Amino acid sequence: MPPTIAEGVEGAKALVGVPLGPSGWEEITQERVNLFADATGDHQWIHVDVERAKAESPFGGPIAHGYLTLSLLPQLLPQLVEIRGFALGVNYGADKVRFPAPVPVGSRVRAGAVVDEVTDVTGGSGGVQLRITVTIEVEGGSKPALVATVLLRRYL
Repeated sequence: MPPTIAEGVEGAKALVGVPLGPSGWEEITQERVNLFADATGDHQWIHVDVERAKAESPFGGPIAHGYLTLSLLPQLLPQLVEIRGFALGVNYGADKVRFPAPVPVGSRVRAGAVVDEVTDVTGGSGGVQLRITVTIEVEGGSKPALVATVLLRRYL
């Protein structure tokens, strides 16, 4: 599905309440999990020790780091929405992040989102701040793997 396109401040404000997505499916491989472990220093066995995770983990095998799932947002959000007419955009933060279900290695995930609020950013050249609730689901899962309310800023 192509991304929803919004033009400028008024286009961004018109996104409030609009369901976005879903994105395409993204496979979570053991290699990706290992690279994330190396990048963050989080080598907990439930993520990187495949044999131990199969034998001892309540998840039946290795799972992705929650923060790895969160780190997929810069890849998945552009598949959901493209906001044009701004000089630049930045990630401003997160209001709430939850990981309701694990992401097993070998599974596929995708994102959907809803824009909750768009407010004006004052000072400088101005712009808008979007508060977006993003849900990442695991293919075939009964609960989402991630529900996060993130803040994005677009500057004129």
